[in-house]
Formats: sequence, structure tokens, C-alpha cells
Amino acid sequence: MSFLCPLCQHTLTHNDKQLRCDNNHQFDMAKEGYVNLMPAHHKRSKNPGDNKEMMQARRAFLEADHYQPMQQAVAQLCADNLSDDATKLLDIGCGEGYYTTEIANQLTSLPHLQVFGLDISKIAIRYAAKRYQNSQFCVASSHKLPFSDQSLDAVVRIYAPCKQEELQRTIKDNGVIITVTPASRHLYELRAEVYDDVRLHPETPENIEGFNLQEEKKLSYMMDLSGAQALNLLQMTPFAWKATEDLKTRLSSQEQFSCEADFMLRVYRKA
Repeated sequence: MSFLCPLCQHTLTHNDKQLRCDNNHQFDMAKEGYVNLMPAHHKRSKNPGDNKEMMQARRAFLEADHYQPMQQAVAQLCADNLSDDATKLLDIGCGEGYYTTEIANQLTSLPHLQVFGLDISKIAIRYAAKRYQNSQFCVASSHKLPFSDQSLDAVVRIYAPCKQEELQRTIKDNGVIITVTPASRHLYELRAEVYDDVRLHPETPENIEGFNLQEEKKLSYMMDLSGAQALNLLQMTPFAWKATEDLKTRLSSQEQFSCEADFMLRVYRKA
């Protein structure tokens, strides 16, 4: 385990069920095994991130494995791009750990590697830590990562934001960022139920200062969902707030709802 204190940026030392820094700031390990490194005065709301209902919908949808092709592709990119002496991989915005745990499963051959999952949602991290024992989870902000300079071999970002300065600071020279973003037609049919005018997602790659785009590929397939699965998918998307109760009722009552999954996967390497 290797975290920085979010208050003074000194190294936290693990002692029994607490993490403590040289300045005597201390953080308790939760019974589920995660640590909360999000001080109250750093929050913009009482409970930032996804709420319990969103997390339950996400877990139910992901457990049906409709996103498994993307999960496996990300895990394979991690395996392909990490060296045998890699020590730390961070999954930013890890949610309830569906991708994090599979990445850890695929990288068991790397003898020194620790896999970390980070999310601003305490509810999400509690779900993840209680279920998955092969990764270390923390509640923290992606805008101030609780990791020391040049300490990460890889960062995974599946839809997750992060300050470029933090990526430059924490990732080792020659380290990688693996990103997943929506490709043009991602969830087109579902969005068509919500919006009158559905716009295609842009596919222009992000420019990450200090990193070169090394690999890019598109992953597209159709998903045949039950009504309940379609509703769960809607509930875990940002546009759920725009959906009417009538739409939710219609979706949940359908025997089958076909919808496109369309992802862009990219690997960036630090120059």
C-alpha cells in the first residue's frame, strides 16, 4: 500500500487499521478494507459521485456482462503495455471495481504489481472493496491524486476525468495512460429515446500534454437487452436525468431492447 496524505502530501504509513503521516494526520481503514482520503473540506457536496441507486443499477448491468468485451480489451491493453518490473497501476474513476478486478486478474504474472482503484464516490468504493480483494481501493479526488511523483506505471481512465498536470506528475517516464471514451454511435438507440436530435459522439483523440498517442482502436457491437437491463443502463448514464418516468416505464416493460456499444480505446505513452 502506498498513498500520500491529502492534507500535506507526506507519505502515509500503514499501522494496524490506520494510515498516518509524519505530521500526524491519520485516516482509518474501513472494515471493508478501503481508505477515505477525501477530507470534508475538499468536497463540493456532502456525498459526491454516484449515489446508491446509480451504483446498484451499474452493478446489475455490468454483472450481465454486456460490457465484458470492453473490459477484456482494456485488461489486455494493460497486459500488453506493462513491463515485468511494473509496481503500480491506478484505475481512476473505478466505480464499483468491475474493470479494476479484471485488470488485476490479467496481471497476476507481474510479481511486484499493485492495482489501485480510486473514485470520488464513497458508496462505489465501499461496494468495490467489499467484493474484490485483489486490488486496493480509496476514496479520493482525481484532481489531486494521493500518489507520489513518478510512482505509477500505468493509469486507466474509463470515461474518467483527471487533471493533465496530475498525470504528468505521477506517471513514470515511459509509463502509459489507457483511456476508453464513447465512439460515435455509443448507445445511439438509447439516446434516441431521450433526445429528439441525437448527435454522434466526436472521435477526435484527446491531446494529453507530455504523452504520445501510441495505439487506437474501435470496439463496436450490438447488445440485446431485457427491459430491466435497458433501464439499468439508462440509470447509469449521464442522460438519465433527462429521461421521463414514462420512458423508464416503457423501457422496463420491453421484452428486448437492442442497443449499440461503441467504444474508442487508446494508449498514450509518456515521452
